[in-house]
Amino acid sequence: MKKQSLPSPAGKLVATTVLPYQTARLREHYLVGKKLGQGQFGTTYLCSHRSSGAHFACKSIPKRKLVCRDDYDDVLREIQIMHHLSEHPNVVRIEGSYEDAVFVHLVMELCTGGELFDRIVKKGHYSEKEAVKLIKTIVEVVETCHSLGVVHRDLKPENFLFDSVSEDAKLKATDFGLSVFYKPGQTFHEVVGSPYYVAPEVLCKVYGPEVDVWSAGVILYILLSGVPPFWAETESGIFRQILHGKLDFQSDPWPSISDSAKDLIQKMLERDPKKRISAHEVLCHPWIMDDSVAPDKPLDSAVLSRLKQFSAMNKLKKMALRFIAERLSDEEIGGLKEMFKMMDTDNSETITFEELKEGLKKVGSELMESEIKSLMDAADIDNSGMIDYGEFLAATLHLNKLEREENLIAAFSFFDKDGSGYITVDEIQQACKAFGLGDAHLDEMIKEIDQDNDGRIDYGEFVAMMRKADGGTGRTRSMRNNRTFNLADAFGVRDST
Repeated sequence: MKKQSLPSPAGKLVATTVLPYQTARLREHYLVGKKLGQGQFGTTYLCSHRSSGAHFACKSIPKRKLVCRDDYDDVLREIQIMHHLSEHPNVVRIEGSYEDAVFVHLVMELCTGGELFDRIVKKGHYSEKEAVKLIKTIVEVVETCHSLGVVHRDLKPENFLFDSVSEDAKLKATDFGLSVFYKPGQTFHEVVGSPYYVAPEVLCKVYGPEVDVWSAGVILYILLSGVPPFWAETESGIFRQILHGKLDFQSDPWPSISDSAKDLIQKMLERDPKKRISAHEVLCHPWIMDDSVAPDKPLDSAVLSRLKQFSAMNKLKKMALRFIAERLSDEEIGGLKEMFKMMDTDNSETITFEELKEGLKKVGSELMESEIKSLMDAADIDNSGMIDYGEFLAATLHLNKLEREENLIAAFSFFDKDGSGYITVDEIQQACKAFGLGDAHLDEMIKEIDQDNDGRIDYGEFVAMMRKADGGTGRTRSMRNNRTFNLADAFGVRDST
């Protein structure tokens, strides 16, 4: 029940490229090996990196199957969403994308443990203890998707892979081909998904992110019983059952399954999406929690979580992030672009204090105005009173993007104007001037980063600062001298991915 593409109207040009720039050839960097699997739109192969020998999975999509502009846009969006989510430990990581005249290739983390679907078939059904662990992972992925402004729309056991063949292998979400970015309150109307797992409101053609919780509820029912909750011989029969059928808790093995598990399933498979339990509420349900401590609140939206992190950073790290953000490709920052557009309600290409306040409110934030003002000041690198697109990218970029050596080398070189191999106070002052930042407390900042006390920052010290999780300093920060650090510390900074 995938979305159907229609031929382009006569006379209209159909796009010929997915990526907005020319890429290297896949085979210049990878050796392509045996076929691993076949999907509706692409074939997945084993591949290995020519220089490192590391193994990956490569999904190759033939461009002849992309018959209209929407199809090309869908593939680009899939790549963008994978980049947007792939720092999450339970999402298959994307390594890169390549395009030639015939194919678009997505190189991804290799998961060798097979599909969750195959393990269910092999086991028949899972114990409650085993099912809790799996569904908790699945719903944590759903909560992260929603906090990042993404609806998956095709959750099913076939789209979860184990990273190894071991019993305690990590479960990872994959296949974001039907996923979309969404704004709070936005509804969708396309009938997409997979028959057994599709939510009733999808069939009624008006739905939002709640559909993912329904699909996760179907997966939970299958984990515990080995069969889907709504079943028939035909697709139309399945849809009738989804819309009107009753949950069967009488047949085996349901009499021996706890009331708490059945209560959770009923709440996840509530037909009215307004009454359906949210992903966060699933994670707080007694059956999921058992003896552990419930998370006190839903994940922060990525915008809020990352603004808090950014507010704790020193000036050098903020400027470096701004520089790196401007170097990233469109598919890597596409998700952040969607978030910026959601907040920039007047399309001025800047976010004002009022827009930031309203945007954070839409994603569930209850911050005081003074707290939002502090976050705004932290992100407003050039002190213009507004957050422009580059500043927004710098402030909301997932910090794992920093780990690429080429980004760190380029950022260091940007500050090291004379190529001496060191960043000096004078060079940081020049950069501060270019970025519109004041240069107060620079000596103190350099002392915190400068591990060998020679009064300047070498590449190793710069990398240590950039990879440090405490805001970018090499030593304990003085809370007295950093008002924005106090704010972030008071919130208890945590990243939603």
